[in-house]
Amino acid sequence: MSRFCPLFSSSSGNCTYIGSADGGILIDAGVSARRTVLALKDIGVDMGDIGAVFVTHEHSDHISGLRVLAGRHSLDVYTSAGTLDALESMGELTTGYAARVIPAEGVEVCGMHISAFATSHDSRESVGYLVEMPDSRRVAVATDTGFVTEAMMQALLGADLVLLESNHDVRMLQNGPYPYYVKRRVLSDEGHLSNDTCAETIITLLQNGGTRFVLGHLSRENNHPELAMQTTRAALSRIGARENIDYILSVAGTGPSPRLTVF
Repeated sequence: MSRFCPLFSSSSGNCTYIGSADGGILIDAGVSARRTVLALKDIGVDMGDIGAVFVTHEHSDHISGLRVLAGRHSLDVYTSAGTLDALESMGELTTGYAARVIPAEGVEVCGMHISAFATSHDSRESVGYLVEMPDSRRVAVATDTGFVTEAMMQALLGADLVLLESNHDVRMLQNGPYPYYVKRRVLSDEGHLSNDTCAETIITLLQNGGTRFVLGHLSRENNHPELAMQTTRAALSRIGARENIDYILSVAGTGPSPRLTVF
């Protein structure tokens, strides 16, 4: 039995739980340790069941709670070499936990095999993660990327469940309050995926066996959950795909409490 829950997913903070019968992992720790512990409790998970934290990159909405959470609970932390260097230079590494570069071949934690793949973001060395569950199902988390890299697509193809960034609506961003340099950053190849690019990527994933898709890392200023959902639904409808028959679609971070998926 595989368990998946995006505890937090937005530009304000990100943290995703993935678990099996043997325990679970967190991808990112971008909110306070207290909020993370409470969110896990809401889905029936104890911190003692968490085997490690995997960090995608060093931006604050992905690591702001890392030092306290990992130190207080003696959690192993894995990330890319570039991100590890960035965390060290930022003073985020302490003696309270072990931080390591994830091996190229991946690592085993709580009966799951976790490997990293490259994303394209304005950080030291951003990555996404592919998790192979004990029953051979695969879960992927891919956010904070300006475009879908070849490595990213290869990792996502065939995954049973994918959390994919659907950050912004291009028109909302272009007409919104952000200064020009921020708009240019978000739209760049080292920025964030738009709703349209996310939708086109999901078409490819569906055509290659993917069935469960979660839209994540939505901008509060330049997107709406309903708009992100409708963009992907419309794209899938154009190829004749039927929601809740051919695919299941949801948005991370909506609703009063975390939404646990068991599959």
